Amino acid sequence: MTKISFIGAGAIGTALSNVVAEKRKAKVLLHTIETEVMESVNSIHVNARYFPSIRLDDSLQATNDNGMLQESEIIFLAIPSTVLTGYLGTIREWIPPEAILVNLAKGFGDRRKTIVRCLKESFPNPVMTMKGPTFAREIINRVPTGFTLGYDKKDDPGAVASLFEGTTVYLDLSDDPEGVEILSILKNIYAIALGIVDAQFNSPNMRFLVLTKAFKEMHRLMLLSGGGEETIFHYCGYGDFTLTALNDLSRNRTLGLLIGKGFFTPGVSHELVLEGQLAVQVFHEKIGEMGYPDKDFPILSALYRVMNHEEPLPDFIKALLEA
Repeated sequence: MTKISFIGAGAIGTALSNVVAEKRKAKVLLHTIETEVMESVNSIHVNARYFPSIRLDDSLQATNDNGMLQESEIIFLAIPSTVLTGYLGTIREWIPPEAILVNLAKGFGDRRKTIVRCLKESFPNPVMTMKGPTFAREIINRVPTGFTLGYDKKDDPGAVASLFEGTTVYLDLSDDPEGVEILSILKNIYAIALGIVDAQFNSPNMRFLVLTKAFKEMHRLMLLSGGGEETIFHYCGYGDFTLTALNDLSRNRTLGLLIGKGFFTPGVSHELVLEGQLAVQVFHEKIGEMGYPDKDFPILSALYRVMNHEEPLPDFIKALLEA
């Protein structure tokens, strides 16, 4: 049997590992540093912290033993982007150099590089990425869910794709892993903008006027950042953007709602740091370094000013409408 490991037993790691385990065609290991999670998975087949009411497949095993990673053929990375590359560095001696690394985290590996790029620079392994319009609770409840599997042309995605055949996880494939990663970061920026608009107006007309402008701006910024022309039309692009921008379970949309309702004070902004908030800073710096004026990316630029308390909300809305 193929030996699969998921590093990270949070919501997405648990949900996807359970999907693979239920097929009984692979030996699936859930690697965690949370002792209480490991014990509950192994003793009562429940992740008591993240899904206390859902029974997991009996074959799914949890461990905190790094040595058990050494036989892995595919390793899914399901820990927060801000700590992912640093943590892998601490356990690199147990990661087989031929194992496929599949990134599930959304965000920068460091302040400038995608996780895929960081992994390629630090590890000899084949590196892939899986991104899509997904909420972990729906995955674990067997709701049909789409992901884009991004891989380099020199690598074969077949081994990873085959794990999900016959499950409720549906994959489309892209040989543009950097574009897949970039879109998973950009969509958070424009989800914040949509949250602000909905908090201010709650108007379908306004919502989809801004959604259209945001999608166009996101596409242009992706291309300038090295993504491929067609990548935005995969699950990782239009699908993930609209799920994040329009669903109240989205943390970055919720951040936009807080801003739009006037709760984003300087004190709160220092405490509340989400992926989208960091991405706004990075991409605004990026367009400046490339010589583009703010007016060329009006939504990103206006959002940057609002989040740094340089512009009132009426001016932000005006900038969106005139974009």
